[in-house]
Amino acid sequence: QVQLVESGGGLVQAGGSLRLSCAASGRTFSSYDIGWFRQAPGKGRNFLAAISWSGGSTYYADSVKGRFTISRDNAKSTVYLQMNTLKPEDTAVYYCAARLVGTGTYSDWGQGTQVTVSS
Repeated sequence: QVQLVESGGGLVQAGGSLRLSCAASGRTFSSYDIGWFRQAPGKGRNFLAAISWSGGSTYYADSVKGRFTISRDNAKSTVYLQMNTLKPEDTAVYYCAARLVGTGTYSDWGQGTQVTVSS
């Protein structure tokens, strides 16, 4: 099991940027792929981006491709989500989650961080 803590959320104007961090503790961080998800009020939780354990592979939802960038620093046990050109529809609670390499399920989740984009 790995414990995850998100940070970096806040209030930003449309067109602005934020960088979210997902700090991990517990088991070997480099054994996990990490994903970012978000949940807007009254809606389901949606996948945004993922990065492989080594950082060598990244994946993005079409809705954020070209605006968001996921990266990781295994020495710091931290994954980042750089979010640029933010839109009001990006307003949501953002979560990171860990998936043990070789498994198909994100089993460990952080508590989330709120991102609010004003128009």
